[in-house]
Amino acid sequence: MESTDVPKPPKLLTVREIADYLRVHQRTAYRLITGGDIKAVKIGSQWRVPEKCLMEFIESGMNAPVPTGKKEREPDQFKLPLD
Repeated sequence: MESTDVPKPPKLLTVREIADYLRVHQRTAYRLITGGDIKAVKIGSQWRVPEKCLMEFIESGMNAPVPTGKKEREPDQFKLPLD
């Protein structure tokens, strides 16, 4: 007897699995998660990322506009003249 009314739970990935998949350091994956770039859920003291959220993060990066030309960036700090 199979019940089709029960929703299938999402596959949850660990921080290490996210890091391996993205080919980044675990700390980088952790920062992406805690910074809100990758949606995740905290279970106890550990973070888990639904596979769908990882795919959304990757797709959002692929859909980001590509700069077409070199624009001069304003400096972060201005130097005062020493007259």
